[in-house]
Amino acid sequence: MKQVFVILVACCLAVGARAQQGASAADAAATDAIKKEKEKSDKDITDAKASAKASTWMDRAKTYQGIASSGNVKIDSAAATTAYEAYKKVIELDKDKKGGPGKLAKEAEEALKSPGLYSAFMQQGVAKFQAKSYADAIKSLSMAGDINPKDTLAPLYSAIAAQQVKDNATAKVQLEKYIAGGGKDVAIYGSLAMLYRGDNEVDKALATLDKGIALAPANKDLANEKINIMLSSNRMDEAISGMKQMVEKDPNNVQNLVNLSIVYNNIAHKGDEEVRKLEGDTKKGGNTAKQLADSKSIIDAYNSEIARLSASIKKTPKNAELKRQLADVQKRLTEQKGEMATLEAAAKEAAANASVAAANEKKLADIKQMQTENYNLEKQYLDKALAVDPNNFDANFNMAVWIFNRAVEMKRAVDKMDMTEYNKNGKELDGKVCGKFKQSLPYFQKAKSIKDEAEVTENLTNTENILKQYEEKKIVCIESK
Repeated sequence: MKQVFVILVACCLAVGARAQQGASAADAAATDAIKKEKEKSDKDITDAKASAKASTWMDRAKTYQGIASSGNVKIDSAAATTAYEAYKKVIELDKDKKGGPGKLAKEAEEALKSPGLYSAFMQQGVAKFQAKSYADAIKSLSMAGDINPKDTLAPLYSAIAAQQVKDNATAKVQLEKYIAGGGKDVAIYGSLAMLYRGDNEVDKALATLDKGIALAPANKDLANEKINIMLSSNRMDEAISGMKQMVEKDPNNVQNLVNLSIVYNNIAHKGDEEVRKLEGDTKKGGNTAKQLADSKSIIDAYNSEIARLSASIKKTPKNAELKRQLADVQKRLTEQKGEMATLEAAAKEAAANASVAAANEKKLADIKQMQTENYNLEKQYLDKALAVDPNNFDANFNMAVWIFNRAVEMKRAVDKMDMTEYNKNGKELDGKVCGKFKQSLPYFQKAKSIKDEAEVTENLTNTENILKQYEEKKIVCIESK
C-alpha cells in the first residue's frame, strides 16, 4: 500500500510541475518584468536608508511572492521563503505610536495567513520535490501547511517528500495532519498505519486503521491489515472480542462476519510450522520399524502411480496436467526415498528418544485440536455470512477454500496408509475425499460467477481436474456434512 501511495503522489507533483513550467515559458514578457522588479528590490534592500523602511520590505515581500507564485524557479528557487521573511520584517519595523502593529504590519500579518502565500510555498515545494531536493521540499510544503492548517494537500506532499529520504518521523507527523484536516483517502490511513507498524508503534497503527475503517467500513485492505497486526502482536483475544461486539451490533454486516472468519483461519494457521516440526520429531521418535515398512509401502504406491501416469501420457502425450502430476509424484518418490534412508539411519536413536516422542505426540495432538476448533469457528462465521448474503464473493471463495483444504487433509491421511491399510479402508476413504472436493466445487463456481478473478479460475480448474481423476479411477464420490 505504501508503494502505491508514493507513486500516486509523485505523479501528482510531476503534473503540477509540468503545468508550471509550461505557463512560465509561455509568458516571457511577464518573466522579464518580474526580473526587473527583483533587481530593483535587491538593490533597494542594500541601501541603508531604504532598508530601514517597512514599505521597502513590503514591496520586496510582494515581489518575491509573485516570483514564487509564477513557479519560475530560474528566477529564484527560494522566493516564497524570501517573501515570508520580508513580511516578518515589515511586522518588525512598522509600529504605531503605541508600539502596536501599524497599517503595513497588519497587512503583512494577513499576508502570512493568505492563500497567496500558501500557493507560493506550494509552488516552491513542488519545484524542490521535482529537483529531488527533498529536505527543502519538506520545509516549503510544511510551511504551506502551517499557513493553512485546514489544508490536506500540503501535509500529504510533505509526507511523501519525507518518505523519499526515509524520514518516517516527519512523514507520520504530516500524515496525522492530513487526517486531522479531514483527508478522506483511506489508502493514506493504511500508509500511516504501516509507518507506525514499521516503528513498532502498534497502538497508533491500530488507532489509525480504526479511523480508516470508520471512514470506509467495507475496505478489505484496512481490515486485513488490522488482522495482520493483531496476529503479529499476539493481540487476537482483543481483536476477536472487538469484532464479536461489531457482529452483535450489526449481525447483517457480511464484511464483519467474513473478517471474523479470517481471524480464526489465521489463528489456526499459526500452528502450521509447529505441527510440521513436531510431526518430523514424532517420525524420528516413533516405531522406526513400522515407519520403515510404511515408507516402503509408500514408495511402492508412488512407483505404481508413476507407471499408471506414464501409461496415460503415452495415450495422451499432450496432456499437460498428467505430465504435471507425473513430475509431482516423481518428486515425492525422491523425497520418500530420502526419508527412508533417514529412517534407517535413525533406527537406533529412536529407541532412546521414546519419551521425547511421547511428549511431542501429546503436544502435536493439542495443537491439532486447537486448529480444528478454530477452523470450525471459521466455517461457522462463513456460514453466517452466506446466510446473510449468498452472493458475497469473499464468503463463497473462502468457503470453497475451507472445504478444499479439509479434503486435502483427508487425502494426506489416505496417502500415509500402507497397502494393507489401504486395501482395508482406503477405497471408502478415497470416496469421502472425492466427496469433500466435490462439495467445494459449487462455491468456487459461485465465486467465479460473482467476480471472474485469476485465483478463482485457477482453483476451480484445479478442483475440476481432481474430480476428473477420481472419475477416471472409477471412485464414487461420497458426500458427507
